[in-house]
Amino acid sequence: MHAFAYKDGALCCEGVKLANIAEAVGTPTFVYSKKTILDDVAELQEALAPLGAHVAYAVKACSNKAILNMMAKMGVGFDIVSGGELWRVINAGGNPTLCTYAGVAKTEPEIRYALEHGIYCINCESENELREINRIAGEMGIKAPVAVRVNPHVDAHTHKYITTGTNENKFGVDITRIEELYATIAAEMPNLHIKGLQMHIGSQLTEVEPFVKAIQKVSPIAAKFKELYHIEFWSIGGGIGIVYDGCLASGQPEWWAARPEQITIRSYAEAIIPLLKPLGLKILIEPGRRIVGNAAVLLTRCVYEKKGEAKTFKMIDAGMNDIIRPALYEGYHEIWPVAEHKGDTITADIVGPICESGDFQAQNREIADVKPGELLAEMSAGAYGFSMASTYNSRPLAAEVLVDGDKWHIIRHRQTLEQMVQGECLPE
Repeated sequence: MHAFAYKDGALCCEGVKLANIAEAVGTPTFVYSKKTILDDVAELQEALAPLGAHVAYAVKACSNKAILNMMAKMGVGFDIVSGGELWRVINAGGNPTLCTYAGVAKTEPEIRYALEHGIYCINCESENELREINRIAGEMGIKAPVAVRVNPHVDAHTHKYITTGTNENKFGVDITRIEELYATIAAEMPNLHIKGLQMHIGSQLTEVEPFVKAIQKVSPIAAKFKELYHIEFWSIGGGIGIVYDGCLASGQPEWWAARPEQITIRSYAEAIIPLLKPLGLKILIEPGRRIVGNAAVLLTRCVYEKKGEAKTFKMIDAGMNDIIRPALYEGYHEIWPVAEHKGDTITADIVGPICESGDFQAQNREIADVKPGELLAEMSAGAYGFSMASTYNSRPLAAEVLVDGDKWHIIRHRQTLEQMVQGECLPE
C-alpha cells in the first residue's frame, strides 16, 4: 500500500495536497510518504518474524539521511556498496555494526574505513578481494569479518541490467567454485573471520520462483559451511519487486487482487520460511526498492505541448537527470495529473528538457490531457530516483520533501547554481 490518493479532486500524499508542496518548493521535487516507508518496514519485519530475519536496507535505493534516520530508529540495518554510503549511515545516526558491505571493487581506503568502524561483515566478490582484505586486516592487527557472495546461476526474470545471479554477471563467485574458495580462506587467510554467506540474484523480481530456486540450490552449501566454518548468518539478498503500473493512484488495496502473479511480502515469506528455518542460521534480507519504491512521487510541471504529424509531446520540467529509470531500464512509471482529470485523455510522449532523444518518461502513453502549467506526479519514484540523479546539462539537483501526516518537511533543499559548481576551479 501507499499513501497517495485523490481527495476532493486533488492528489494528496497522506494529508497534504501535492499542489501546495509544488507552490512552496517548486518543481521538480521528490515527495516521500513517511507512513508508507514505516508501514513497509513493519510489514517485512512482521512477515519474517518466524525466521528472526534481520532487515538490512539497501542504501543505494534512496540514501537521503532523513530516510536513513527513520530506518535506524526502527532497528533496521544497512546494506551498503561504498565508503560514502557507510559515511551517510553513520552521519544519519545509523549503527555501522549493523552494516554489510557489498560491491566488486572496494578500495583500500574504503576497506580500512569499514573495518575501523566495526562493520558487521564485508561481503566479498572475488578471491583477489579476499586476499586484499586479509593483507589490510593483518596490517591493522585485526581479523576482518567476511562472507562471500555466491552466484547460484538462477535467472531472475528481470531486466538484463539488474539481474545479478547468473554466471555472466560481474557479481559474486560461481556456485561451482564457492566451496573451494571457502577452503582457501580457511587455509591461507589467517586475518579473516568467516562470518557468513551471501547471495543476491537481482532487482525488481515479480515472482517468488527465482528466490525459491536460489535458496534451494544454496541451502546445502550454507548448512555445510555452518558445520565446517561455524558461519552465523546467510544473507539471501533483496530484490522483491513492486508494482509500477496499474491503479497505483487509487489508494485502494484491491489492485493486488487483479495481479495474482505479482509477488507480495506474504507470498515471499510463505515460500522462503520453510526452506530457511531448518538451517538455524541468522537470516539477513536486503530490501531497498520494496521499502521506498512506492513511497514517493516526482512532482513536475508541464511546460509546453507540441503536436506533430506523428506524435503529441507533453514537455515537462523533469528530465532523465532527475529520474533515469525510463531511459536506462525501460522503466515504467504511472504519471498522474495533480488536479484530477476525468475523461479527457490523449496519447502522447512525456519528455523532458535534456538534450537527448532518450530523455522521456513515457512514450505513446494514454494520459490525462494536461495543459502547460499543470502539475504531474510521476508515481513510484522513491527507489533509484534521486539516488541516481545527476546535474547533466547543468541542471541543479531536485528538492526532496518528506510528508508526515498533515505536515511536510524539506529534507533536501534544491541545489543552487553556485552549489553545482562548488569545488570546480580554474587552473593557476
